[in-house]
Amino acid sequence: MDNICGLLWFLFMIAFVVVMIMSMWKVFEKAGQPGWAALVPIYNMYILTCEVAKLEIMWFILSLIPLVNIVAAFVIYIEVAKKFGQGAGFGIGLIFLGFIFMPMLAFGDYRYQGRRRLKSSYDDDFDDNYERPRDDDDEDDDRRPRRRSRDDDEDDDFNDRPRRRRRD
Repeated sequence: MDNICGLLWFLFMIAFVVVMIMSMWKVFEKAGQPGWAALVPIYNMYILTCEVAKLEIMWFILSLIPLVNIVAAFVIYIEVAKKFGQGAGFGIGLIFLGFIFMPMLAFGDYRYQGRRRLKSSYDDDFDDNYERPRDDDDEDDDRRPRRRSRDDDEDDDFNDRPRRRRRD
């Protein structure tokens, strides 16, 4: 009986580790980082801290120091949540219930919003989170100017004027 329980526990832990690696891999890819970085133990924390959360390297160094890493983890994961458009509560969920929140972040509809863009002098007020509105409904688009037809205004002087020929 002990062998069966031990085997089931081992299989559960392997499945847990595989799901967490897959989740971190997908989060890295959403952030534009190499997914394989999730497999390398200390390097994945560097990528998460400096590249995904866009924090200074000091936070990565602090995450390596015992007891201080607890505070650093809160800061790092809250920043990661913000970069995906979520609040501090989601970041705290990443810390305490990472096995639930990390797959949600990886396989859900969350988009990475923390891309840096080099600003030039003409776009000082550029907003990184701006998305151009999509227009899927072309039927009743009132923003486009309508062309006038001859039948629109029969009383208008516009239609009564003779048309000029273009010179070529």
